[in-house]
Amino acid sequence: MSSNDDSNLPDYVYIRDVLDLHGTPYGVIPELLDDFIGNAIELGYSRVRIIHGKGRSRLKHYTHQQLDRHKKVYRYYDAPPALGGWGATIAELIEASGEGENH
Repeated sequence: MSSNDDSNLPDYVYIRDVLDLHGTPYGVIPELLDDFIGNAIELGYSRVRIIHGKGRSRLKHYTHQQLDRHKKVYRYYDAPPALGGWGATIAELIEASGEGENH
């Protein structure tokens, strides 16, 4: 099978309000988060969950650095225990209309 064979790609990609960063190279995280947040706002989500895992918290720290810089993130905090606790972050988004404040 060649690398140009698209026959194994899904017909649809469902965009949800959850992004799992496990195994994601750090170099693509800023662009991935930017695209994810932009898509979430377009779909009308006001809040998203980003799973980074517990581990040594390096991925969490890096994710939070990126969220600090993002103009469409109002605030963020650890997810409640049922949604991953400190292994996931909830980010509240500023609506596309520009309402809300930046943290």
